[in-house]
Amino acid sequence: MATYAVPSLPRLPKAKKRQVLLVANGDLRLSANQRCWAAQQKMEYALTAAVKAGGYDLVRAHPYKGDEQHGFIGSQKEGMCVFAGIDPQAPLIVAEAVWQYSHHLLHGLLSHEGPILTVANWSGTWPGLVGMLNLNGSLTKAGKKYSTLWSEDFADKQFARQLGRWLKKGVVKHKTDHVADFADVKVGTAERKLGEALAEQLKREKAIMGVFDEGCMGMFNAIIPDHLLNPTGVFKERLSQSALYYETTQVTDGEADAVRRWMEDRGMKFVTGPNHAEQLTDRQIRLQCKMYLAALRIADDFGCHTIGIQYQQGLKDLLPASDLVEGALNNSERPPAISRDGSRVLYQGRPLPHFNEVDECAGLDGLMTYRIHKAMGQPVENTLHDLRWGDWDQSGTVKDYVWVFLISGSAPPAHLIGGWAGASSERQPAMYFPSGGGTLKGISRPGEIVWSRIFIDDGELCMDLGRAGVVELPLEETNRRWQATTPQWPIMHAVTYGVTRDQMMARHKANHVQVAYANSATEADKAMLAKAAMAEAMGLRAAVCGTKKNGASW
Repeated sequence: MATYAVPSLPRLPKAKKRQVLLVANGDLRLSANQRCWAAQQKMEYALTAAVKAGGYDLVRAHPYKGDEQHGFIGSQKEGMCVFAGIDPQAPLIVAEAVWQYSHHLLHGLLSHEGPILTVANWSGTWPGLVGMLNLNGSLTKAGKKYSTLWSEDFADKQFARQLGRWLKKGVVKHKTDHVADFADVKVGTAERKLGEALAEQLKREKAIMGVFDEGCMGMFNAIIPDHLLNPTGVFKERLSQSALYYETTQVTDGEADAVRRWMEDRGMKFVTGPNHAEQLTDRQIRLQCKMYLAALRIADDFGCHTIGIQYQQGLKDLLPASDLVEGALNNSERPPAISRDGSRVLYQGRPLPHFNEVDECAGLDGLMTYRIHKAMGQPVENTLHDLRWGDWDQSGTVKDYVWVFLISGSAPPAHLIGGWAGASSERQPAMYFPSGGGTLKGISRPGEIVWSRIFIDDGELCMDLGRAGVVELPLEETNRRWQATTPQWPIMHAVTYGVTRDQMMARHKANHVQVAYANSATEADKAMLAKAAMAEAMGLRAAVCGTKKNGASW
């Protein structure tokens, strides 16, 4: 009889009765985990007290790491070690006060058998809700059941009631009666015909999505599998950021300096200094301008209709951040990019839609938005934003709840008050970007927008769409919101029509939201419905969220 080296697995510890385990997922970057640990610790103290008040004990499933000075799970390998040693039946809370890399613990959550609750703080400074939304979208894509909660201080009655329900039943649900299936929405004949015709054109002629390395910052939800993407007519060209780095080195100083002069001639302001470690330098700007030309040349080589640069791990150690590049790419009016042989202007007079953080769901959405808005004579510039945070307007100017849509720099100048003249470039935080690089910062102009998000649920591509208005707030209130988030980034003050804060959080399956302006409320309504019709004809399951501007249902 043969003898084999059969592994002997240790017995897993059993959680005690009325004991809840806690895991805290973090960033891959040590500097970010150290900087954010105090906020996480404060959240955990409050959450522990709330669980205790509900009659249960909250116990950390992994220790504070004294050598690293934080208590986050900081990598996928660490996460696997943590989950290999915990009771798979225990109720589990994922507590997030910071941005987190979902793949660090997705493996463990997928195999966990007990009830799962994702919880975030409500803070702009410490963006746990952004990290939690990404994790929620990733779990939804993976088909894993979970519950989710959020709170400003974890002491309010609503949070205590919902937490108590989860502790007792393992499930907490939120009302999403603001969501209507697109099949139940009345659509004009012209808008439906346009959406269907554009979908048919895309399926027949095809389009190329240029992807500079997939999987930015652990965003599993931001990767569309080929078997779901290809039936829409879109196919990936898998590109490498090493190729982008090389191409950047091939652009001459003179070409790059011409790009900067073009921006400055139109009023763009660069906030520079001599200290590379903490300030935006002329050399960093020159490299960003080189990357701008390099991205367009590579996109032209492969015939890309949209591109996404990962820009974080890897590239951040070689080049300045790509945010200035991304904002310029998303704008119709931008510095001319000449082909290598000098014979052509690349993508002349139009944007090359760029999806920040190589979020492919945003890339598909951006391509659809560009084509719908172009056909309807609406502004074609669009971008994703982080669904970063929200608050009531403390100036009293706007009575509605005002969201802070914020992104690291990919917002096009056409979205900003004053356009290029209203834009500035400030150095990205050194904590994340050791090689520096400037943003494309500004305040989004007031107007009517369509918001949307593509996500994956139950093995299908889905799209939520809604309407919102961008409002103008006093500069003091805008600065308060900037200082509470990331003041180097472009900001949008958005009021979502017929969708409350908690309804948005309950339904939204991503950290990102796509936005595009229209010329009026009526035209925005039509553009949204045409895009929904296009999505349906492409095979996506579409839903309309909220109401029209006047509160009327769809």
